[in-house]
Amino acid sequence: MIGEAEQGQKQEVLKLISEMRLFDDSLMTLVFDRNIPATELLLRILLKREDLQVLEVTAQREYKSPVPKGRSIILDVHAVDAKKREYDIEVQRADAGADVHRARVHSSMLDSKMLKARQEFKDIKDSYVIFISENDVMGAGLPLYHIERTIRETGAVFGDGSHILYVNGSYKDDKDPVGRLMHDFRCVSSVDMFYPLLAEQVKHFKETEGGRKIMSKNVEDWAMGIAEKKAFEVRKENARRLIARGKLSLEEIAEDTELPLEVVEELANMQPA
Repeated sequence: MIGEAEQGQKQEVLKLISEMRLFDDSLMTLVFDRNIPATELLLRILLKREDLQVLEVTAQREYKSPVPKGRSIILDVHAVDAKKREYDIEVQRADAGADVHRARVHSSMLDSKMLKARQEFKDIKDSYVIFISENDVMGAGLPLYHIERTIRETGAVFGDGSHILYVNGSYKDDKDPVGRLMHDFRCVSSVDMFYPLLAEQVKHFKETEGGRKIMSKNVEDWAMGIAEKKAFEVRKENARRLIARGKLSLEEIAEDTELPLEVVEELANMQPA
């Protein structure tokens, strides 16, 4: 029998799910994960290429840094097309999440995995990093912003095959495919969406028992991850205070705060002299 507290938590999770849109990672990655038709639709609209054929799609794909202690990244959606071009599709509600430096890192990480040993550099295929942001982070009121390397002195396109695209999620124009797509990303209910391929998946994960069960697990895992991160930051702050007092060894601080010794050592090295 479900207790009152557990029932309340369940209702809170279901309320969160009911308010989710494709701008929310938990829903977006489920809708597009291994969903070739939906991903193909999105890329064809944003890149204006009706001939684009997607071969594989994976959500939440991790790209580990080749550098020890370097920063790894997790792609919201990674796709490969029939011409072996690779795509990283990211959705961002906060403007900070679409920082131009992040686009640079994602682009470089995507490229770094594309060539095998002894392959010629000229064999590398095109890569696309696509940020779909809830707001117009570039601020010019345009639906799309294409970032391509150019030669400053001549204005000619450099043509290295690296492409970055920012999509204005606040763009509204029901007569424009991009405008309709962004409308669908903002929708809470599937019945209000233009594209059946997307509406069908949103309806499944938000309005059917089986889909909501999957979503609930995702939301609970997300909430647990947030709680764990907060607890970790609290332990780090406690460790900083103990280091500043200078009464305990780093090994004792690691034991008392339940932090790895290397984390405590890193915090100690960051302390002002």
